[in-house]
Amino acid sequence: MKEIQTLEEFNEIIQSEKTVIVKFFTTWCPDCTRMDLFIGDIMEANTNKTWYSLNKDELPSIAEKYDVMGIPSLLLFKKGEKIGHLHSANAKTPEQVEEFLQTY
Repeated sequence: MKEIQTLEEFNEIIQSEKTVIVKFFTTWCPDCTRMDLFIGDIMEANTNKTWYSLNKDELPSIAEKYDVMGIPSLLLFKKGEKIGHLHSANAKTPEQVEEFLQTY
């Protein structure tokens, strides 16, 4: 999963015609580390989406703009619009993430 480094890069990526998933994380978050243990299998099962990560501490303005209050959170974008948001409280297990992605 490629990490987004700048606001400009983020804005360009989310304009895609294809669904883009951005995983918001921090380096100090234990739930983010736990998600890393299972997210690879979910990515393989969802190759119709493009996956990125974004460190909330390094780009706080993006997290604030899109109401990312907890981490990890998965946000889905298409053509520049946020179309889905899996909040951290509901992103703790592979089953929760898979169920969320089934609607997109």
